[in-house]
Amino acid sequence: MASGSKPAAGGSSGAEHLQGDPCVAQFVAHLEHERNASPHTLSNYLLDIAQFARFTWTADASAPYAWGSVDRFQARAFLVDSQKRGREASTTSRKLSSLRTFFKFMEREEMIQSSPFAGLKAPKRARKLPHFLSVEEVNRLLSAPARLWEEGPRPEGARERAMAEYAARRDSAILETLYSTGGRVSEVAGLSEPAVDTLSGVVRVRGKGRKERLCALGRPAVKAIQASLRIRDALWPDMGRRPRGDKPMFLNVRGERLTTRSIERLLKKYLVTAGLNPEISPHALRHSFATHMLDAGADLRSVQELLGHASLSTTQIYTHVTVEKLKKVYDDAHPRA
Repeated sequence: MASGSKPAAGGSSGAEHLQGDPCVAQFVAHLEHERNASPHTLSNYLLDIAQFARFTWTADASAPYAWGSVDRFQARAFLVDSQKRGREASTTSRKLSSLRTFFKFMEREEMIQSSPFAGLKAPKRARKLPHFLSVEEVNRLLSAPARLWEEGPRPEGARERAMAEYAARRDSAILETLYSTGGRVSEVAGLSEPAVDTLSGVVRVRGKGRKERLCALGRPAVKAIQASLRIRDALWPDMGRRPRGDKPMFLNVRGERLTTRSIERLLKKYLVTAGLNPEISPHALRHSFATHMLDAGADLRSVQELLGHASLSTTQIYTHVTVEKLKKVYDDAHPRA
């Protein structure tokens, strides 16, 4: 069937253009009864198929469509048009997936001879640059626990005051450790005392795949950890009698290991205190660690080792961050930028 003038692939054309098409009807029945697809999923499939039909045939064409006449060139042209219209790569990939599934179904049911979408590759998704904090923002965040403790009300009972002070010192140590090591929140929450050497400023972290790596602890982190441990041991005297492997670095009010969820919650409190976006995740400190290290001249391989990345390409995303920063400085400062 000849192609004619094509309306916008992302226009107002909807599933009504598919009514009366037996191939589409059987495909919908397959999705509903055999794959138990939700109404939302069905709607997306129909929208993508309808957009392809309106793109491929003349504006006045109607169902049933000659799906068997579609060639590879028309299939590729639709995907290229979708990208040219500025759609996200994820949206174009979804359309490719929908149409590939539809045509594969028709091929399996012997409605068509072969699928024109077989073998077509989805567009590469742009890697989003990680969100990171400036050095000044990190400093504000790291000082937030001490600021809250100094400015906040003191509990009346001695035990309660000690617990409140421990929480402030512990939280300061957690934030310092996250930024100092570049560790994941799960890695920091899982730290036990034998893994932390405050004398040499080294911490042994167990990361993904249970792989261990050594991370450095800066002087502020060491100082915060030591202050936290002193109060912890006074509150829980039995800590010294516990087996070495059963000495969590960071405890909750019950004397149990602090969870990652608890760390995420306490971070929000300090983000507000520091005047930062409370939606920022603990992972932003890991991103900040890597970005600041590279900005200061650290080599990529060393940062890869410190982060525990298996592949250097994963670490290279942070070079894009630093390049974007340099480009902004250039645009702001150069007279002929």
